[in-house]
Amino acid sequence: MSVAVRYSNEALEAEGLVREKLPRHIAVIMDGNGRWAQSLGLPRVEGHRRGVKSVREIVEECARFGLDQLTLYCLSSENWKRPQRELDFLMSLLEQYVIEERSEIMRQDLVFSMIGRREGLSAGVLNEVEKTLDCSRENRGMRLCLAVNYGARAEIVDAVQGIARDVAEGRLSPQQITEEHIASHLYTAGMPDPDLLIRTAGEMRISNFLLWQISYAELWVTQKCWPEFRRPDLIDALRDFASRDRRFGGLKG
Repeated sequence: MSVAVRYSNEALEAEGLVREKLPRHIAVIMDGNGRWAQSLGLPRVEGHRRGVKSVREIVEECARFGLDQLTLYCLSSENWKRPQRELDFLMSLLEQYVIEERSEIMRQDLVFSMIGRREGLSAGVLNEVEKTLDCSRENRGMRLCLAVNYGARAEIVDAVQGIARDVAEGRLSPQQITEEHIASHLYTAGMPDPDLLIRTAGEMRISNFLLWQISYAELWVTQKCWPEFRRPDLIDALRDFASRDRRFGGLKG
């Protein structure tokens, strides 16, 4: 297997970075595909198509930086309100992406995963997702997590229902419920919380994404739309992250 080669310490230093100050987990709200396309007089769906190029570049770069995980917000549970033609295109694009990128996922030794509710996703998408989950299960590189039909409030509701069943069936008492217990019932159980949340297209909101998990994530927003986001923008976000004083509620020193 040909694994994506990680950047050396010297290569990182050339970019003004040090390995110890890189985030462990980056989450990205990939916003602005439709707006980018419309600004150029193109159909909204063309923005989604062009956005795949950004996905490919950023996935490989994050693997080369040695991240543990990259989580991409692909489709929110609220996106079902969009026109049916656009939704059909998104399902087709997602299925095509999972098929076409499977060989790259294996080449880069990535662990593929997906979070979100499966209801509403096409049979084709679910079938190809399962194939990629299975073939990448034993990989040892960065985890690539796609959030599809995902909403943080729905995730918390599902977790609460699971905990309530445990209590009702006598496996757990209310007094035994801890933050760790709740986290173990979330879709992201076993995954590290994001250190850095990137949002494109200049929007200053979280949009129901990983509400529990980003409690202490650093936020970085760019005016660029997702189809424009490339390696130099990722470098800017990493440099900014490295410059921040992360105290997690405590005092420095």
